[in-house]
Amino acid sequence: MVRSTTIVRASDALPLAASVDDEQTEQALQEHKQQAKLIFRRITPNSEPRCSIESGQYTLHYLISDNVVFLTIADKSYPRKLAFSFLDELSKEFASTYGPKVEAVRKPYAFVGFDTFMSKTARLYQDTRTASAASGGLDRLNDDLQDVTRIMTKNMEELLWRGDSLDRMSHLSTSLRSESEKYRKAAKNINFQAMLRQYAPVAAVGFFIFIVLLWRFW
Repeated sequence: MVRSTTIVRASDALPLAASVDDEQTEQALQEHKQQAKLIFRRITPNSEPRCSIESGQYTLHYLISDNVVFLTIADKSYPRKLAFSFLDELSKEFASTYGPKVEAVRKPYAFVGFDTFMSKTARLYQDTRTASAASGGLDRLNDDLQDVTRIMTKNMEELLWRGDSLDRMSHLSTSLRSESEKYRKAAKNINFQAMLRQYAPVAAVGFFIFIVLLWRFW
């Protein structure tokens, strides 16, 4: 389920709005909220517009739209399709309500009133069955959200300890390395099969002659 949501300005990580979480949720997600702040600081103009970052039993999903970052912390088992559908709904409503004001604000949480819409929408996404029904009934899942396999996935450890990047080029480089490795293995397999087809008849004849000679002179 969706646990907590934060909205910040992408250019300087200024908090714009956040869900009002109860004390139990605050305690459970304290570490992950600190990780979310790290993610906000890592975001650049070249960052992937959608990304899922796995961290223990939770996954942090973010969406960037019009210089605004929408990030939600959800259970690791919660479907990415629904998490990004939830973020997409928030981004559309936020843009229509506060869009022109985003660049002008200077104080944090200037749009705290947006929590009302976040809370109402989050309730629709509390569990997968309710969320799927709501998304289907309201026709909220557009084509680009349905192909979640294209959304970059990272591990929090990679960001914390390996200095990994959220940039598009980093994702492209990783994808290219993966594809290169896949094609290299395929090429090896093809070469091996070609060698078998070329030398198998010769080996079979040689083995047959060996058997005949063995039978005659044994």
